Amino acid sequence: MGSSKRAADPAREAWAHLYELWFSDTTHEHLHSVCESLDLTPGLMKALLSMDPGEPKPMKALAKQWRCDASYVTALVDGLEERGLAERAAHPTDRRAKLIAMTAEGKRTKDLLVERLHEPPEAIYVLTVAEQRSLGALLAKVAEASG
Repeated sequence: MGSSKRAADPAREAWAHLYELWFSDTTHEHLHSVCESLDLTPGLMKALLSMDPGEPKPMKALAKQWRCDASYVTALVDGLEERGLAERAAHPTDRRAKLIAMTAEGKRTKDLLVERLHEPPEAIYVLTVAEQRSLGALLAKVAEASG
């Protein structure tokens, strides 16, 4: 076995644990509970989390960012708009395009969403406070490197 394979094994193992946690039944239930508490579907949640207040985007750009077709963007924007979380506006230079902007209610809901999603699962408390801090610092380092 080459040295690059051995060096990658701990990284692969760590990533596998993160993957297992993210896709666990507990995480799945928490995610859906948070969505339901804010009258969001998982798709609307993801769309709202990807938007920034004060930065309207054309629907075409959202389709590219969200990696989906225009009809699905329309459905997501309709859902956000029905809940008062986003609004369509005319594009200043392209009459055929619409800009999608987060509303003040959208920002408030996004803030609540992030706050609730960041609630740790009970399992995190098997770690001591020092271990929790170490884990947080390590994950922050990885997140920063991810861009």
